[in-house]
Amino acid sequence: MLLLLMLQTGLQGQGWGKTNSGKALLLNFGYAPEVPLGDLDERFGLGFAPEISLDFITESNWIIGIQGMYLFGSNVEEDVLAGLRTESGVIIGNDRSPADIQLRQRGSYFGLRAGRLISLFEDNPRSGIRLNLGAGLLQHRIRIQEDPFRAVPQLEGEYLKGYDRLTNGLTLHQFVGYQVIGKNTGINITAGFEFYEGFTQSRRSFDFSSRVADTEKRLDILAGFRFSFTLPFYLGNAEEVYY
Repeated sequence: MLLLLMLQTGLQGQGWGKTNSGKALLLNFGYAPEVPLGDLDERFGLGFAPEISLDFITESNWIIGIQGMYLFGSNVEEDVLAGLRTESGVIIGNDRSPADIQLRQRGSYFGLRAGRLISLFEDNPRSGIRLNLGAGLLQHRIRIQEDPFRAVPQLEGEYLKGYDRLTNGLTLHQFVGYQVIGKNTGINITAGFEFYEGFTQSRRSFDFSSRVADTEKRLDILAGFRFSFTLPFYLGNAEEVYY
């Protein structure tokens, strides 16, 4: 965020101050590494989350929007296939040879958010500290990546659902960062810290690895640093800007 603040100050010094101060739609494309905390830390390691979001910003810099995020990663802490492994740790395929089965993290978040852009510079009201609060649905599961050359009957079709630990629930979201929107320069970026707290539960009726139904309530937390590019679409009577 310090880098963005320095960039904003430099742009003002070059005469890029005037920006559109009316209503606008902000189409955002972001990416973030996500660190799992709480109960989620016992299931997954570091993951990554690309995002697409759309915000409406008022003349007074209040914001309301929607966001969609995809979660993926290759670090799975829980071996849900332990019951299928031999003493040497391999899973045997239908041809009695070891199968290459990989476990991956997959998930998503969809939600609504509201926030405020706190301008720090009078001649650029569309750049400053950005605060968001939101709520939505967080979902995650363990993806079982099958061997493309060797079948494992226990991991085909509906059997996969007994191992994937599909989990979802109501989730709260917070973001604090710095946003730069400059109509003249085309530099429209946001960077900051985000947090998700999911009150989740397993959605499978039976778990094959534990041989019981998982009815435990979970607190799944994600903490990340998001960097986004923004495409602004100005609405109504936009202020004309000249170089």
